[in-house]
Amino acid sequence: MTRQPRLFKSEPDANRSGFSEWGTFKDSLRAPIHNWFTYPAGFSHKAVEHYLQLHSAVPQKTVIYDPFMGSGTTNIVAKLGGFSSFGVEAHPFVYPITLSKLTWDIDLASIRRFVSNLDTTADRLSESKIREHNAKKFPELLTKCFLPNTLYELGAIRDKVKKSKLGANEKRLVNVALICSLRDVSIAATGWPYIAPKKIKVTSMSKLPIPTIAKRITRMLEDIEWAIEETATLNSEHHCILGDSRDSGVSSEIADLIFTSPPYLNNFDYADRTRLEMYFMGDAQTWGDISTQVRTRLMTSATTQINRSDPQYEISAEFRSDCAEEATFISEAASELGKRRLTKGGKKSYDLMVVGYFNDIHRILRDSARILKTGGSAAFVLGDSAPYGVHIPTDVLIGKIGTQVGMSEYLIEPLRKRGDKWANNPQRHGVELRETIVHFRK
Repeated sequence: MTRQPRLFKSEPDANRSGFSEWGTFKDSLRAPIHNWFTYPAGFSHKAVEHYLQLHSAVPQKTVIYDPFMGSGTTNIVAKLGGFSSFGVEAHPFVYPITLSKLTWDIDLASIRRFVSNLDTTADRLSESKIREHNAKKFPELLTKCFLPNTLYELGAIRDKVKKSKLGANEKRLVNVALICSLRDVSIAATGWPYIAPKKIKVTSMSKLPIPTIAKRITRMLEDIEWAIEETATLNSEHHCILGDSRDSGVSSEIADLIFTSPPYLNNFDYADRTRLEMYFMGDAQTWGDISTQVRTRLMTSATTQINRSDPQYEISAEFRSDCAEEATFISEAASELGKRRLTKGGKKSYDLMVVGYFNDIHRILRDSARILKTGGSAAFVLGDSAPYGVHIPTDVLIGKIGTQVGMSEYLIEPLRKRGDKWANNPQRHGVELRETIVHFRK
């Protein structure tokens, strides 16, 4: 039965210190393993820890699922606590990074030996030869983001990892260290998520690749040793799936809990977030490659994914059948957005983005409800949106959709206001936005 949202008290208690930041990655930036890969759209590991405690999760018995595994926050917390987990991630570049964060059975000594030989990696060439080499080997974006010697040396390290006799898991970990060091040594303003090659980051000009990467690998190995010691008496299983959470293939009724954070409806391009790294590793060469290899795999959440002639951006028959009221709201909002976009300079396809987003969310909630055991609980960390000033109450809509595809009830817990960091525009688009947790019970 669909129920109206009931709001929890918004004041933090003794067990929820700093809960207003639970929807951000700030806490995880200071936590072992979590901080290997800076994911700009992640959430706090403390939120997952609290959720497991709240539901009296039992180590080696409770199973938790995350349909948007991302940087692996939910799954890492589960492994450190001895809880089994499942995670699905659609981004083919992010997935192996997260898999590496969850793979602790590796030959640490072989990696340390590899690091000790990094100083003999690159042949010495003249500056003109290095520039010529870089121009042939790397897309133009990379030559703008690094000093010539730095890019040349980074490429030599990448090639040495590929040719090394390290095992597959060990190579993946070293590659993660290399990938995560790129923005440390770049001279471009490579703040998350985008890249600004014309803005020089002076603080990186003296950072050398080998010491930077060696330092990062050393810390990563220390994190693994710590994690192994922490979990010495705990046994748990972890299943990381490179797939689609709209149709995950995970077994039905297998999870006791779900904790996740789907993409917010804020036009954040997750594919572009990894463009620098994918170009460097040779996984993509052009914007078109990024679209083909990444954008087409992800749920709709950015206008850069939209092809206005594509029929998938019409409200699906299944969504309209299951959730007539919510589908009507989305249809009317999209119609208004379609009118407003014609008056805007960018003419961004927010109308079709909103439709695609909720088509996908409907399928994801239906699949998640199938995976969750009867009596189980789920939590979705969300933010609402107001594209072109049209307010989309994402949390309320997702709560209602969930209760019509398998969940029995939902609650909405406010975390914090959003959009008030703009001094001259505290209510972006004239609408006060918020971040919440939508709790479900099945």
